[in-house]
Amino acid sequence: MNLGIIAAFSYGILVLFGGIIGYIQVKSKVSLISGTISGLSIIIAAYCQLQGLTWGLTLAGFITGFLVIFFAFRFAKTRKFMPAGLMVIFGVLALVIMVNQIFSPQ
Repeated sequence: MNLGIIAAFSYGILVLFGGIIGYIQVKSKVSLISGTISGLSIIIAAYCQLQGLTWGLTLAGFITGFLVIFFAFRFAKTRKFMPAGLMVIFGVLALVIMVNQIFSPQ
């Protein structure tokens, strides 16, 4: 298992739990649904990459990139570090690792 897959799994789990926490704290069904769908999509894409399907990490990267843009807009709008700023930082970190793994395979 390489670092790109670990980054994808980690960010997917963070997104999934973030959606659940958003629902628990604020009763936001949108957070629950979007967090579950996007988090599970990243986790499944990372699993596909782990199974040897080369498109898995690329898909995880696209979803992560979309989420980084979404949370960056949310952070710019609310100016609240939690959760948007934190998700941007972790998303960019995960995205850099995934893109590095995609363009420089072992």
